[in-house]
Amino acid sequence: QVQLVESGGGLVQDGGSLRLACAASGSFLSIVVMGWYRQAPGKQRELVATITSDGRTNYAASVKGRFTISRDNAKNTVYLEMNSLKPENTALYYCNAGRVASARGMGVFWGDYWGQGTQVTVSS
Repeated sequence: QVQLVESGGGLVQDGGSLRLACAASGSFLSIVVMGWYRQAPGKQRELVATITSDGRTNYAASVKGRFTISRDNAKNTVYLEMNSLKPENTALYYCNAGRVASARGMGVFWGDYWGQGTQVTVSS
């Protein structure tokens, strides 16, 4: 099993910055992809950014140039630096660990895990 604990959410004014962190713990061999998704009230969950274990990143078009995802593989932690925040960025931000390899008997189990979410609120 893998546990993801997010931190860093909060209330910030329009144009402000926040840094989210998500630490993975538990029994696993490796995590291929870590990322952030968000869900605003009344909307579907959407991709914000992802990063692979070798550092390849992917961003939603709406956050490119303002958000930066990074990862510390030694700490199994992913970060999201959010700058120039806008009220429309208000949402519950979820951490995801994808393609997580765990030992199961003589084989490997590949799982996908989510954190509980951390609220980001941007006031106008």
